Amino acid sequence: MPKVKTLTKNDLKNRIRDIPDFPKEGIIFKDITTLLKDKEAFKKSVNLLAAKFRTEGIELVVGVEARGFIFGAALAYKLGAGFVPVRKKGKLPAKTKSVQYQLEYGTDVLEIHEDAIRPGARVLIVDDLLATGGTVKAVSELVKSEGAVIAGVAFLVELGFLKGKDKLKDLPVYSVIKY
Repeated sequence: MPKVKTLTKNDLKNRIRDIPDFPKEGIIFKDITTLLKDKEAFKKSVNLLAAKFRTEGIELVVGVEARGFIFGAALAYKLGAGFVPVRKKGKLPAKTKSVQYQLEYGTDVLEIHEDAIRPGARVLIVDDLLATGGTVKAVSELVKSEGAVIAGVAFLVELGFLKGKDKLKDLPVYSVIKY
């Protein structure tokens, strides 16, 4: 049987495709679908994220719509935790709490089920990419409003030049890949 090469973070980075001028001119979109379709790269990504939080007593993983669901659900499984989706307004069926947050071109609203998180629960917030930090800052406000303890915030990719980590300075942030 051939020896399997252990992937490095640089190997993972090389599996992310750049899409110029998407969604608008001047932006280089980091397309993670090329990493996701590679079973070894996806597995390595999830394992690196899980290893960072394995000893943190995570009870719930909160995944941010939509790509945060991909990593969030896999991490919840690996960590033996529950999974809680945070969705755009009007997508959750039961009673919700919401938070409005600023986008570069306006505002948006995220929601979580009111009964999703018990006070004192140790929570890991997960999304695929940290850019300006506005979305995850809003999610952290929702989670804190439920009385939970945020044990960490995890991302596959961080765009450091956008300084999104600055908005999350009161939270432990971990990113596998940094640009």
